[in-house]
Amino acid sequence: MITLDSLRPAEGSLRKKKRVGRGPGSGHGKTACRGSKGQKSRSGAAIPPGFQGGQMPLYRQLPKRGFKNPFRKSFGVVNVSELAKLEYEGVIDIEVLKDKGLIKKRERYVKILGDGDLTKALQLKVHAVSRSAREKIEGAGGSIELIAIK
Repeated sequence: MITLDSLRPAEGSLRKKKRVGRGPGSGHGKTACRGSKGQKSRSGAAIPPGFQGGQMPLYRQLPKRGFKNPFRKSFGVVNVSELAKLEYEGVIDIEVLKDKGLIKKRERYVKILGDGDLTKALQLKVHAVSRSAREKIEGAGGSIELIAIK
């Protein structure tokens, strides 16, 4: 089956690299496709993102408010109702929840919340659990093992 990541150019159809600044006969001589004059035509030109030609950049004009905690721990949350639908035998940990698509791949910590009902016994290995979720899981005969947050 052909997919976008498996597409390759036909044999012998590769284009040569564009060589600029190699004389007028090449069609890319003299200014070497840079236009004439200006900051971007000079050698070594690297204009930083957000640069507005010397005008005060927008990101510096806008007010900053509040406190951004660099040590914040972000939790992926899963409700008991989502766990009830989960078809899995064994210990449910963060890797299982990522594989099943219940939390995002980038999440490092998981918290179980108590929205919904649970009838089957589940074995969970997570970082945090709300009181109502703990009551529902243990009430259904399940168990919870908490992982230390680093």
